Amino acid sequence: MSAISGTKLEHGGLFFSGVGINMNIIMQLLLARVTFRFSCQVRYFHIQQKKLAVELTRIRYPNLKRGPYANICDADISNFGKLLPGKGRVITDVTELEGYNTDWLKTCRGSSQVVLRPKTTEEVSALLCYCNDRRLAVVPQGGNTGLVGGSVPVFDEVIISTELMNNIISLDEVSGILVCQAGCILANLDSYLKDHNFTMPLDLGAKGSCHIGGNLATNAGGVRLLRYGSLHGSILGLEVVQANGEVIDCLSTLRKDNTGYDLKQLFIGSEGTLGIITKAAILCPQKPNAVYVAFLGCDSFNRVLDVFQKSKHMLGEILSAFEFMDSASMDVIRNNLKMPNPIADFPFYILIETSGSQGGHDEEKLNTFLETMLSSQLVKDGTVATDMSKIEALWSVRERMAEGLMHDGYCYKYDVSLPLMKFYNLVEDMRHHLGNRVTRVVGYGHVGDGNLHLNITTPAYSHEIMDLIEPYVYDWVAHHHGSISAEHGLGFKKKQFIYHSKTKSAVRLMQAIKKVMDPNGILNPYKTIPDAS
Repeated sequence: MSAISGTKLEHGGLFFSGVGINMNIIMQLLLARVTFRFSCQVRYFHIQQKKLAVELTRIRYPNLKRGPYANICDADISNFGKLLPGKGRVITDVTELEGYNTDWLKTCRGSSQVVLRPKTTEEVSALLCYCNDRRLAVVPQGGNTGLVGGSVPVFDEVIISTELMNNIISLDEVSGILVCQAGCILANLDSYLKDHNFTMPLDLGAKGSCHIGGNLATNAGGVRLLRYGSLHGSILGLEVVQANGEVIDCLSTLRKDNTGYDLKQLFIGSEGTLGIITKAAILCPQKPNAVYVAFLGCDSFNRVLDVFQKSKHMLGEILSAFEFMDSASMDVIRNNLKMPNPIADFPFYILIETSGSQGGHDEEKLNTFLETMLSSQLVKDGTVATDMSKIEALWSVRERMAEGLMHDGYCYKYDVSLPLMKFYNLVEDMRHHLGNRVTRVVGYGHVGDGNLHLNITTPAYSHEIMDLIEPYVYDWVAHHHGSISAEHGLGFKKKQFIYHSKTKSAVRLMQAIKKVMDPNGILNPYKTIPDAS
């Protein structure tokens, strides 16, 4: 097949720079994508569960002290059964509990003795009222796909799972406003919306398992933030249950409501420390009629930034994602997941997605852009997909990165925001700092919103390696005016480093808000912000 210059995009995708289309590679990627999508329907904590024995968090971190909470007893279990009648609503079986107690990265494990599975807001209210009166600490849990230990117990906290709160309540097909329960799986919501010509403003690699309530509690970013902005702008209303069981109904479906404080914003990104989200009203954009994905190769990260700058100018309103991966990332994909590289080998790779309403218009803009990138030597090679199955195959290269890294053993994950000119310097600095003590240092992420995913792997967890990484990585980010958490939250793992990104006065205000809204401190203790004491 000829180079893209002077040609139009062909249905299904093409390779350019004189490289012919390789259907074997596409079919391998498609097969990998199908396998991944199927596995995503299963809770992530089942991955490698038998393979890895996870140390209890309280043992790995011996300086931790349990808070002044009551210990659960048989009477509590009996009372929970009365509040949640029916089979499978109160889980106490040790084998079943293991999955809920362990995060999917296999880095944190608690010792909760019970999982509660409410179906309604009223049941959540009754449970929290009971736990607050008894001083029983609680961990809200959605799909348990978090990466900072925020959704699993640290000690023996009661787990309240939203997995049975999975009803779609309404969709206004004029305004695109969706109202749903917090336990709805993100991929299921997106599938439902696509049937009605809308789409979710959020897209994550974990979409097959993560719950929308957890997405909101962590203020998840994802690959569509470049196009649709953060959840703070997409969420019109929330229903939340406070620690004492009181229901806060801010479930507005109005785009404009300037009456008093915008309380819902407090709960977005609060990581379950201020209340349990039970319902959400979400403003959903129209489903794009035309979607194209280009997977490109570059010689340097400076070229990646040049391509990004040009893409904003030349693609404008149709640019919906701009992701990058380094060569170490591609090694993970090929060696750990046995997936092929869609193009030739390069130091850096770019995934660009465009989405719009006019296919011909978008195709012309993308053609012009790619011709310019090739002729200027900013891009050396690539492939373009227009068929949805092939688009998903290319996306799987990016989306399965976290899964691939787990094959190395233990993964130290860092999710930071940095000025783009310093973006990749952190990866290079960490490689120099750690040397051959680690298996690999990998950098990938969302160039479109300045979010780097730095991943460091070793065969097993090592206190020595952790001491080399932290606080070094956080000091580096703070020195370069970044944020230590771009989209994953602080959870258990990062809360003590909050001062690298927030002032003491800001943290004191957060602590004061927590004290007012959860005076007994039962909601997700040991997470997000340091104790006021």
